[in-house]
Amino acid sequence: MIMTRTDQPRPAAASRALPPVTGHVVRLLEGYPREIRVRQPLLLAVLSTAAVARLLGRLLTGLLSVGTGAGGGRRRLKDLRKGPEFLVTPLRVRTAEGRIRELEIHGHLPQSALEPADHVQVTVRRQRDPELAPRVERIVNLTTGQLLTPRTPTLWSHLGPALLLQATLGTTLLAVVAACTLTR
Repeated sequence: MIMTRTDQPRPAAASRALPPVTGHVVRLLEGYPREIRVRQPLLLAVLSTAAVARLLGRLLTGLLSVGTGAGGGRRRLKDLRKGPEFLVTPLRVRTAEGRIRELEIHGHLPQSALEPADHVQVTVRRQRDPELAPRVERIVNLTTGQLLTPRTPTLWSHLGPALLLQATLGTTLLAVVAACTLTR
């Protein structure tokens, strides 16, 4: 039992961590793309604060009469709402008990990282959707001695450093304006 803040017992099954799976790789199936969902309030907050910085940039560009402003490579809200796609590769592992466990690898791994019959120890987590197979967090290939950690894109990598930098600058500008108006 795990105790919560209110000291009410809660079943340990609610935890998303699962015990490691140890066994031999049976098969890596063909991968397919899956999309990461983007939360609308977070996206709108980032885009609105970035718009403040972009507006200031255009204002400065207009004042200095410097050519045409940047912004030609800007992505539309529709493109950003869609979210990044990542590769999902189903993995089948035969445990010591002879059971076949279906797991999902999210992200890319090197081609030669896993071969059928490799002895592996896999750290897994439950996914939010109980219909989906457990997600692989880390694979220790005991045959080759490799530690493999698949990486999936995140919301932050999807938005990109330029937009995040604009959003940070916009948030800073809004904070400065708010601080100046409050001190008067």
